[in-house]
Amino acid sequence: MRELERDLPDATAPHADDWLPPLAVVGAGRAGRSIAAAAELAGVPAELAGREQALEASRRAEVALLCVPDAEIADACATIAVAVPPLRFVGHVSGATTLDALAPARERGAETFSLHPLQTILDGSADLTGAPGAVSGSNPAALRLAARLAERLGMRPFEVPEEQRAAYHAAASIASNLLVALEESSAELLDRIGIEDARELLAPLVLRTAANWAERGPEALTGPIARGDGATVERHLAALHDTAPELLPLYEALAERASELATRRAEARA
Repeated sequence: MRELERDLPDATAPHADDWLPPLAVVGAGRAGRSIAAAAELAGVPAELAGREQALEASRRAEVALLCVPDAEIADACATIAVAVPPLRFVGHVSGATTLDALAPARERGAETFSLHPLQTILDGSADLTGAPGAVSGSNPAALRLAARLAERLGMRPFEVPEEQRAAYHAAASIASNLLVALEESSAELLDRIGIEDARELLAPLVLRTAANWAERGPEALTGPIARGDGATVERHLAALHDTAPELLPLYEALAERASELATRRAEARA
């Protein structure tokens, strides 16, 4: 991504490598507050604005970053589009939405971009330091701006093709949102059989498994499926049938996927 930082238009400040034009962060939710806090920490000139203050804040900026729900991006963009110019770049932080949602600003002459922090944002004080940031841009200058902004906010930018944004975001959701659903299913099963403090008990296993996967990928797969212990898997299925039948489809789907990974790993070792 280093090449994306070069030749940003009007980067004439004394420290051009770090220079960014004034930024309006539109949307005071979790993402907006976290990004505004990261900007303040990095010395990036930024103004956090709610929807009512969005237009005025955008008129005082050259870059606007929409941190609103996906369904509201187009309307928010239409609201601030009248600030073009002096507004020159308009972006959003959605992972799944393409730049088409920013058409109102593009039609008035602004370039558009996206910057999606590949990080879970639980509240307005989320630490984005070191998180990957998925970027795209309507032209090379917008892409360079998105990459530079990501780096100044402490993120590591990488480009996602526009036509693959939904698939990219699905991957992120599986890794984060669906992981929470999976772990809650495990905790509820322990609760159901009378074991207290399920989350506390499972947390070391979950964290160690995640660390193993980060270090070793599919080699982190262990357990009865990895070692070909079909009898234990059958006992799992019987127990779920009696105790939590609603979890059977989940277990079966994940067991099939784990079996595929185990087979692939065995073939690679052969």
